[in-house]
Amino acid sequence: MKKHIKLGAAILAGAAILGGQQAMAQVAVKGETVYTMAGAPIKNGVVLLKDGKIEAVGANLSIPQNYKVYSAKVVTPGLVDAHTSVGLAGIYNIPADQQQLEKTAPIQPELRAIDAYNPKEELLDWVRSHGVTTINTGHGPGALISGQTMTIKTAPEGFATLIDTTKMITFTLGASVGDNYNSPKTSAKGMAMLRTELQAAQVYAKKAANPDASKRPDRNLKMEYLKDVLAGKYKALITANKANDIMAALRLAKEFNLDMVLDGAAESYLLVDEIKAAGIPVILHPTMARSYGENKNLSFETAGILASAGIPVAIQSGFEAYVPRARVILFEAGVAVANGMLPDQALAAITTTPAKIIGLEKRVGALAKGMDGDLVLFDGDPFEYTSHVCTVLINGKVVSEECK
Repeated sequence: MKKHIKLGAAILAGAAILGGQQAMAQVAVKGETVYTMAGAPIKNGVVLLKDGKIEAVGANLSIPQNYKVYSAKVVTPGLVDAHTSVGLAGIYNIPADQQQLEKTAPIQPELRAIDAYNPKEELLDWVRSHGVTTINTGHGPGALISGQTMTIKTAPEGFATLIDTTKMITFTLGASVGDNYNSPKTSAKGMAMLRTELQAAQVYAKKAANPDASKRPDRNLKMEYLKDVLAGKYKALITANKANDIMAALRLAKEFNLDMVLDGAAESYLLVDEIKAAGIPVILHPTMARSYGENKNLSFETAGILASAGIPVAIQSGFEAYVPRARVILFEAGVAVANGMLPDQALAAITTTPAKIIGLEKRVGALAKGMDGDLVLFDGDPFEYTSHVCTVLINGKVVSEECK
């Protein structure tokens, strides 16, 4: 009898906890200004969240009973970082927490980001507290093909918020690759090596499609992923900063019909017409990245120049050699505004545009019915240096409440 009583009590306790979770799943966020990024800003806006999704967005909406209410000066969608190494690169920048670049071979598309990702990395807490809710993270620049990227939320639940294990394959063009490998040592050699591997992947793909299974090649992970890049299953995220390397990237994309995203792009302001004609989006280096090496000729004005030309541009956190390893994309977007980018363009560069680039525009980057409940609450203008991120929600759940 006692056993049944204990079991019944446990069931009731579990039901109470579940009921509490369901109640907390109903959230209302009020903002003096709500930037939905799906239309004009809403004054005195309300966003209703239920079961992790956006239930409704509008001005002066009636808030049902049992909804937990949060208020802010300004509300935006959760910020989206289209290219980072967070989770593979750690906050302390020591060998033990740096997993984003394998230096044993210059071409390794088979390296999966998920196998090196640390969901408990402190750097995730840091970027989350500054409003970043979705990241496209993985192997960083420095190899001709360094590996894969994955998409995941920055929520404390870690892998439970994984969106895609393989989103893009990362390339790097430029002589700087030679700093990490014996070969290549020049841009021309690097391009030749890439073309050779992609041509081999074309042959592999043709053989793998043979209806006679006995004539298909043995499975080769490197060729499998390159074959999928050629087929458009994965985007080619190509880091190139000097103008000649950017042009080489455009030629490579045209030759092999790659679904390409240009990354870094320090001298892209010199090639606006060519990039626009190619219809390729740009994930720009952090506005205030350090100007040395292949970034020597970067400009604070590049983001504004690209956006004004109609080129889709996202601003990334980048790959820095100092602690805490990742820049704050909100601040970088604010610097872009100070140097010619329009405020609405800058907000798009860290919300809707990166969401589209990584193929998640139906889930994140904007506030609309049915989209994920990812929001950032500010105590002022997001691009004012004196403003703070005060509350962050991911999938309708509050994950940060300290003004930073």
